[in-house]
Amino acid sequence: MTAVGSRPAGVLETSTVDRSFGARLKAYVALTKPRIIELLLITTIPVMFLAAQGVPDMWLVVTTCAGGYLSAGGANALNMYVDRDIDALMHRTEKRPLVTGVLTPREGLVFGLTLAVGSTLWFGLLVNWLSAALSLGALLFYVLLYTMVLKRRTSQNIVWGGIAGCMPVLIGWSSVRNEVSWAAVILFLVMFFWTPPHYWPLSMKVREDYARVGVPMLPVVATNSAVARQIVLYSWMMVAVSLLLWPLGYVGWFYTSVALASGGWWLWEAHALLSRAKSGATGAKLKEMRLFHWSITYVSLLFVAVAVDPFLR
Repeated sequence: MTAVGSRPAGVLETSTVDRSFGARLKAYVALTKPRIIELLLITTIPVMFLAAQGVPDMWLVVTTCAGGYLSAGGANALNMYVDRDIDALMHRTEKRPLVTGVLTPREGLVFGLTLAVGSTLWFGLLVNWLSAALSLGALLFYVLLYTMVLKRRTSQNIVWGGIAGCMPVLIGWSSVRNEVSWAAVILFLVMFFWTPPHYWPLSMKVREDYARVGVPMLPVVATNSAVARQIVLYSWMMVAVSLLLWPLGYVGWFYTSVALASGGWWLWEAHALLSRAKSGATGAKLKEMRLFHWSITYVSLLFVAVAVDPFLR
């Protein structure tokens, strides 16, 4: 494994790297992992509608989403700074800006720290300081605990590291109410149980990448059937927790119907993956990415239902 601080394998020579203004601007945006942040916003905005029991203040929505982008972007940039050695050796990450040399490690570090400080002040001054604390806590958890400690040491890395990705739910709620209620905690737990069965199918697909760099993702150290059993277990807990909002009186028939239908389909796909894994299916026959793609659709449908439900009660 390439030592941090040295030129990792795969980095282009400086003379061949496009460091024009446009290329560098694009690289800075790439450091924030915009596609991942889209998912974070999907879980933030609907919760604000639920917290407001209607349409929240639109300026608050804009400032909360902007702060969330800055915070998550800072966390992602710092993640790429720490992981640039293994990113250079993995096919799915070898094009990242700190690997190709479009940006230097120092530029990535400064950018990430600037976003971390700026997002905290943004939340504190324009939203509230509880949201600022939650945002900073998520960033520190992701960078310090997940990226620097858990990721390279335990197969349960994504289970506990995923907590950072659950925090936008709490931030969305606290931005409206300036407190955290049981509704927010339940949706936080939905995302907590959602993260492993969302990410493990992708890890099954790219397990060779993780094995090459010594990252012990569960699919690297366990059989397909063992991973699939864990996916089914977390899937059942996710669906069960998602239904708690109804008996506690936070949602009505619309959310509950969507949660039952989408959760039922999720469980069908999870058990189908387990069946294929038990039968010894590998490669294309395992079809692990079916559940990965459905997981994104599921969380989108569920949180849209969170936003719509207050208008139908």
